[in-house]
Amino acid sequence: MSPSPRNPEDHKDRDPRDRGNFLESSIKLFRTYRSLGEKAMAQLSHEELLRRPNDESNSIAHIVHHLSGNMLSRFTDFTTTDGEKPWRNREKEFEEAYPDKASLMADWEKGWSCVFAALEPLRESDLPTIVYIRNEGHTVLEAIQRQLAHYASHVGQIIYQAKVIKGSQFQSLSIPRGGSAGFNEEKFGQEKTRRHFTDGLK
Repeated sequence: MSPSPRNPEDHKDRDPRDRGNFLESSIKLFRTYRSLGEKAMAQLSHEELLRRPNDESNSIAHIVHHLSGNMLSRFTDFTTTDGEKPWRNREKEFEEAYPDKASLMADWEKGWSCVFAALEPLRESDLPTIVYIRNEGHTVLEAIQRQLAHYASHVGQIIYQAKVIKGSQFQSLSIPRGGSAGFNEEKFGQEKTRRHFTDGLK
């Protein structure tokens, strides 16, 4: 049984600027990939979430189970205990399904809540701190980069599978086909500004 993640509300009064650019940018990216995964899964039924492309591939449900398990393991007591927790059963993440879509989304939410509860209290001075994953030392910065790349790859799998399942009915999560010229015209019609590229994403 995994411990409950810390409540992110405990740190909501802290100024995000205290985190520094890397942490703030990383948190924005994690939130973006979370949103993209949710928008793709919102277009699918429970049965479609359980569908496997072939015998050697994972269903979206298995990917969600794996992501949630990884998030809870890596980010519970992030800076004080090894990221591969003794209570994690990684093999079952690719075997067990969900009885309904609501339970899948609850697991998804639980994993992401743990991620943000661990990251939001961090400050730039924490980045050189050494944390361990299976006894391999990482700086906090390296550990965040590792998980960001991992989660982005799996969210990409979720989106791709959703597009294959829905075909022409899939609602695009980026610039729709044929829309590049109009998108660029809108962007270049604005004044140059310094902002994070995820700001303003739908």
